[in-house]
Amino acid sequence: MWPLALAAALAALATVAVPEPSVPPPPEAAIFADLSAEELRAVRAFLMGRPELGLAPSHAEPLAKNSLFLVELLPPKKRLALGYLDQGGPVPRRQARAVIFFGAQAEPNVTEFAVGPLPRPSTYRPLRLKGQRAVPYAARPVTALEYELLHRKLAEATAPLYRLLRDTTGFWYHNCSERCLTFSDVAPRGLASGERRTWFMLQRFVEGYFLHPVGLEVLIEHGDADPRRWAVQRLWYNGHYYASPEELARRYEQGALPVARLPPPPAAPLFSSYVPRGRFATGTPTDVHGAKVCEPQGRRYRLRGNRLEYGGWSLAFRLRSSAGLQLFDLRFNGERVAYELSVQEAAAFYGGHSPAGMQTKFLDAAWGMGSVTYELARGIDCPEVATYVDVHHLYDADGPVRFPRALCVFELPTGVPLRRHFDSDFHGGYQFYAGLEGQALVLRTTSTVYNYDYIWDVLLYPNGVLEAKVHATGFIHATFYMPQGRRYGSRVHAHVLGNLHTHLVHYKVDLDIAGTRNSFETVELHLENISNPWSPGERVGEGRGTRGRSGTRCSWALTQCPFRRYHLAVTRHHENEATSSSIYSQNDPWEPVVDFEGFVRDDESIEDQDLVAWVTVGFLHIPHAEDVPNTSTPGNAVGFFLRPFNFFDEDPSVASRSAVIVRPLDAGASRVQIQRWTPASPGPCVSPAPFTYNGTYWQE
Repeated sequence: MWPLALAAALAALATVAVPEPSVPPPPEAAIFADLSAEELRAVRAFLMGRPELGLAPSHAEPLAKNSLFLVELLPPKKRLALGYLDQGGPVPRRQARAVIFFGAQAEPNVTEFAVGPLPRPSTYRPLRLKGQRAVPYAARPVTALEYELLHRKLAEATAPLYRLLRDTTGFWYHNCSERCLTFSDVAPRGLASGERRTWFMLQRFVEGYFLHPVGLEVLIEHGDADPRRWAVQRLWYNGHYYASPEELARRYEQGALPVARLPPPPAAPLFSSYVPRGRFATGTPTDVHGAKVCEPQGRRYRLRGNRLEYGGWSLAFRLRSSAGLQLFDLRFNGERVAYELSVQEAAAFYGGHSPAGMQTKFLDAAWGMGSVTYELARGIDCPEVATYVDVHHLYDADGPVRFPRALCVFELPTGVPLRRHFDSDFHGGYQFYAGLEGQALVLRTTSTVYNYDYIWDVLLYPNGVLEAKVHATGFIHATFYMPQGRRYGSRVHAHVLGNLHTHLVHYKVDLDIAGTRNSFETVELHLENISNPWSPGERVGEGRGTRGRSGTRCSWALTQCPFRRYHLAVTRHHENEATSSSIYSQNDPWEPVVDFEGFVRDDESIEDQDLVAWVTVGFLHIPHAEDVPNTSTPGNAVGFFLRPFNFFDEDPSVASRSAVIVRPLDAGASRVQIQRWTPASPGPCVSPAPFTYNGTYWQE
């Protein structure tokens, strides 16, 4: 999934977005705050200075070296955090999690370390959760250096295919400066633990190249530490397999190859482009601004560092490089509701006729899901009035990389009242009307995992309800259209097959409802057929029926992604069961480093215990022509709610002053009494500042 011209694209430096002023977090939130750029640099400098580790810069050759891959916050253990937050105990020691690839030794491996104390680290120790097996070297994520070496291997492999590619696509791969081909790669990388064999799908490098496959896919074995020993194992072209590039080239030169000739791409606009084309039949205007979110009397939330407060809600948040959004210490009116709510994994399982279609089973944490949090566009990704937060990642880099405007916070009018009632007198009038404005506070970030864009939202409502939601958008994962492929997807363009796939997203919800001793209950409703007490002989009931359960069976995918078995799994909290997946699951799904199935199968009591809910949400995506150029967000969102159930004495949103009550003062309601606790008019609301966007992210 690495575009050929990535380096060239990054070379175009634009004006860096100026970060918004920030206020330091209060101490109770600071223990969960992401590492600052200074802390990231301090950890890297400390580890690079340890001679026994023998670390080399990440992006420099050779591949067979020891290198620092990832540095992020190592959150405090829950018992230590609660001891500090609730019992006045000591502040937990601030530490970093560091992932090191040890490639320059006889038995390469991946080792994680706890590094601290911060901000001036002086010690490190191996970090392995109880029961977690050692990380195989073949399970490591692919680095930028490995992609560069794979690019060179592909250039070498496609050199014999120059005439074939030029004649049939107008583009080529090796020695290319314009009219270039690029590639997307798929995973898992092989068919068994320890393998590192990857299928690469070639595409025209044009805007929206994900929708421009050319019908050539190449399998490269790249498990050896020495790239000179990497080898092309198979090729797939236009529905047929070949043993080598030379065989494929020879068949073409002999005129014995069934070829797929692609028409040249139009000058403009490409079907994969966002450039407007066509007209709506009604003629209503779209060349003027539409409705906007505004804050007529200013912000009604408070943001101090990573501490967010709104109405009754308060929480701490971070954006971890490994997996994304993570919330801690969620409270309503000062009482903790959950200790943690976090994204664990995003999976996408595909079907297809070509190898790149049938092999694709993505687990996005291994693709840097938490680190690809690019700039949010004002007025599009978030309202202009939102508060934007920069983040720093040290992920496959030789220093912290600042991602401006990676998070945003804003209050959203929901467009529907939180609650309302019209109390009719049934004679043309009414006793009263009352309603409460519908608003929610939104905490948002995105992950652009190559072709797909995930929009991650947490919404806080005034009535104590929390909603976690993700929208899927971006480009579909498309392969070259063959008639046989219609069993596995839809033809969305002349030579493009949109492959059928299932999205699954896994969340961790560590609920602490009025303390850590909780129980889990399910409520089932049963039909009871009774005699009608005021009309003996008559019976009350419903017709017979069955309860259905939806799902799919796929033993291979279940091994790779065990959480897909469960819409909801509840387990006891254990410090050594912090995550349900890992950055290593993608490249070794057969023997996963984190065994989520073991969390569930240990058969522990979950009565009056500290409980964690593991929630799986997802949807089936059958691609269609309207997914071009991009999948749209309506209808492609999933999530879940946390709703209070007899937790409060009444709806806590009665504390909101956004209510309106209207009472008629005479029979015809010619005079009415209006009660409201906000100004009568919201006033002007939109800032006149023009749209700006930068989009760069740079190591500082």
